Amino acid sequence: MEQLNTDILIVGGGVAGLSATTAFAAAGFKTLCVDAVPPIVDQNADGADLRSTAFLLPSVDLLKQSGLWQGLEEYAAPLRIMRILDSGGEDHGIREQANFDARDIDQPAFGYNLPNWLLRREMVDHVNKLTNASLLSPLKVTRITPRSDEVLVNLSDGRLLRTKLVVAADGRNSLIREQLGIDIQSWRYGQKALAFNVECALPHQNISTEIHRSGGPFTLVPLPDLDGKHYSAVVWMETGPNADDLLKMDAAAFNDTLNKRSCGVLGDLKLAGKRLLWPIIAQRAARLNGPRTALLAEAAHVIPPIGAQGLNMSLADLSALVNLTVEARDSGKDFGGTKVLNTYNRTRWPDMAARIKGVDVLNRAAMAKSQNLRDLRRAGLKTLYGIAPLRKAAMKAGLGAK
Repeated sequence: MEQLNTDILIVGGGVAGLSATTAFAAAGFKTLCVDAVPPIVDQNADGADLRSTAFLLPSVDLLKQSGLWQGLEEYAAPLRIMRILDSGGEDHGIREQANFDARDIDQPAFGYNLPNWLLRREMVDHVNKLTNASLLSPLKVTRITPRSDEVLVNLSDGRLLRTKLVVAADGRNSLIREQLGIDIQSWRYGQKALAFNVECALPHQNISTEIHRSGGPFTLVPLPDLDGKHYSAVVWMETGPNADDLLKMDAAAFNDTLNKRSCGVLGDLKLAGKRLLWPIIAQRAARLNGPRTALLAEAAHVIPPIGAQGLNMSLADLSALVNLTVEARDSGKDFGGTKVLNTYNRTRWPDMAARIKGVDVLNRAAMAKSQNLRDLRRAGLKTLYGIAPLRKAAMKAGLGAK
């Protein structure tokens, strides 16, 4: 039986898994990433991920340290203002507006937005250029057997891999988490999210806009202009039946409904490309560690797409894990051992749980159908925005700043 050896194995080649691969490689570890599905790097290909990801500043710093940001920066749209609009009145008009400006906390932007398919393309290209990292795909992990000093990993092509640490970034239905017997808590909202891109009559001016009415938030996130035209990415959260109806609409009917929901904030909007639909759930693992294994990204936690918290929480996990493994290695200790992984869980689990709870509260408020609850949501937004110390604290908390 052919054997492979690596310092760290990353299971899962999504944005989080590839980010982990480059981060550990940049830290000097021999790193291998395996993914069951070949990465789709063409936006027009079947199965392409048409969503976008907003990287908040701490995540951008991690990408810079990994050497990834240099290849991504030219495609990134800055997010200088996070605008929240309440349209919960009887006439569907804008009742309340709050512009959270990054300059108020002495930052040029909160972060930067990029299309997911492009992220995969640039990340795969970067990994292929590294001498101490590689991506094997399509390839599955069929079994892991942790031992006191290593993990034996059986691969679907019959090979055996030996590694000191397994990082499970294999999604919300993680096989690695299941094999380790780590419990999960999950709950549903009866919502689905529709993701797509739009051409906008008006420039977005690097403002990310979240419009609250009922069913869930409607979010317009800046994308770079192309050929003199203005574009934004949209995440439209709705109750399941309504979201299904939106997906079935022809382009003309969809554009009409879309423009009513957007309240005209970017002028006339036109669907630009395909629509992608997925169910909204929240989920958290009982712990983030197992024997010589760390859970990362959706293997550890899943939250609704609000406030750019999902992947950025994952990259905060990754940053903590990289720092702990480097510190252990450089002091001559076992970087995949129990002490490191217990510290990782103890450091990251409370923040994960708190952010999941915070997003849960925000999502339930955004779903409110009752006029009284909508009015209460409006009052809460007005209070938060109107008190400068609260406003600044909320912005810093969203970034993950202390």
